Parts: sequence; C-alpha cells; structure tokens
Amino acid sequence: MINRVFMKGDTKMLNKRRSFSFLAILTAALLSGCQSAAFHRADVQDNSTDRMTVGKVQKEIRVGMSGADVAQALGSPNIVSTDEERREVWIYDKIATDRAYSSSSGGVNALILGFGGGAAGGVGVGGGSSAGASSTSQRTLTVIIKFDKDGKVRDFAYHTSRF
Repeated sequence: MINRVFMKGDTKMLNKRRSFSFLAILTAALLSGCQSAAFHRADVQDNSTDRMTVGKVQKEIRVGMSGADVAQALGSPNIVSTDEERREVWIYDKIATDRAYSSSSGGVNALILGFGGGAAGGVGVGGGSSAGASSTSQRTLTVIIKFDKDGKVRDFAYHTSRF
C-alpha cells in the first residue's frame, strides 16, 4: 500500500479548484432566469402555417381561377359584394394584434462561511434582479378579388400594414 503525503503545493491546487468551482456555481446562479423578452416572445408567438399572408395570396391566387379554388386557398371572405355590372367582389379583411409580455428574475443568495461575525460565523451576501418587457403590434391585410361574369377571377389586389 502506498501512502501519499500531501505537499504544500497540493493544498494550493486543491484551494484553486474549490475557488474555481465556487465561481462557476456563483456565475450560473447569477445568470439563471435571465432570459430576454425576445426569447419569451418566440415561445408565445403564433406562427400558424394556415394564416393568410401576402405571400400566400401571391402564391395561390391567379387570374382565371374559380371561386371554389379561391375559397379553398384562402377560406371564406369577410365581405361578398357586387360591382356596378353585378359581378361578384370578395373582400378578405384581416386584422391581427400581437401582444407579448416577458419577465425574468434571477439572483443569488450565498453564505460565505469563515469570515467575520455574521450568522453561523459567516457573512451573508445577497443580490437579485428582475426585468420585464411588453410589446403590442397590429397588422392588417386586405385582399380584394374581382370575378368576371363567369365566376372566374379577373383581377385581385391586396394591401398590408404593420404598426
């Protein structure tokens, strides 16, 4: 059996490892809970693939397609009207409000033993932080589809805004 005798250098190495471990744990505790509002917004944002967008209108709607094809691509219109020649006009008017709220809090409470006259012979160290953000935006999309006398798309237009 080999007995190892600790040298003065071994103790210094052990203390350095303990200090490094303590700093790593302290840093992790300080950073825990610190997530940005953008991170939280990504969790709550609706990115549905069936949502009507300008890109979907540009991709799906073509002059000459039937009303049934338009309804299959975009769904039912909000408004159905006729023009001065009694031809159908479909209007899709979509308004969406995006609201996101995010808050994070984090901190550290530690008791460093062996220094001074605090509770249990140590010094208490505490710290904490809290952050929050909110955002509201609206977007609109209006699509107007005009049909000819045979019920085929003769023209379409769209307008979008975001504020």
